Amino acid sequence: MDRVPRKPVEHQQVYQDHAAAYDRLVQREDYRGNIPRILQEVVDWHGRTVLELGAGTGRLTRMVAPWVDAVYAFDLSPAMLRLAAAALQGQMGWLTAAADHRALPLPDKSVDIVLAGWTICYMVTWYPNRWQPELAPALAEMERVLRPGGQIILLETMGTGYETPQPPDKLRPYYDYLQTAGFHSQWFRTDYQFASPEEARQLTTFFFGPELAEQFEGQTCLPECTGVFSRVVK
Repeated sequence: MDRVPRKPVEHQQVYQDHAAAYDRLVQREDYRGNIPRILQEVVDWHGRTVLELGAGTGRLTRMVAPWVDAVYAFDLSPAMLRLAAAALQGQMGWLTAAADHRALPLPDKSVDIVLAGWTICYMVTWYPNRWQPELAPALAEMERVLRPGGQIILLETMGTGYETPQPPDKLRPYYDYLQTAGFHSQWFRTDYQFASPEEARQLTTFFFGPELAEQFEGQTCLPECTGVFSRVVK
């Protein structure tokens, strides 16, 4: 098992070198089970072929795989995908592959749903001075691989440590852009519930930083607001 670093780690390094610690964190999120409920309200998954972008260690992949005919789980990090593949053993109809959002190794009109959880936002945070030119080809690739009537579903943070939406300032222009691009949105709670205050401190510091960990010192629940953005591609 990956040791949880004592200090915050840049997210690129997390995904490359600390996949197991990251998986421990995300398994603590959404203890009330709101994500599967919302996803099933947004679209009918039965009989569909799904492409998941930024699949990571396969949290969402494992969730939707029993609902669909097939799911392709793509991510830039082979280390993350190894954990995803291990967790998917025994489940039919899945495939993992390392891929960039802007160059998807799939034919045109080959999937019914594109799902991307907490990943497209990195087109903004990793390219703050040119995020729109970086985002545009990613959205174009999603549209290219979708069949007519297919749907794009994006999950993004609307604020960690808050009980009502407080989107990070650096992501607000991106969320406004999605609205103008025809995405419909709603928000819901996906709070973290940790096994102990010590685990809460370790995992919160590791991914979100010491200030947030100190704010919730001694607690086991970390509030989280999540937004779902969806659009049908004609």
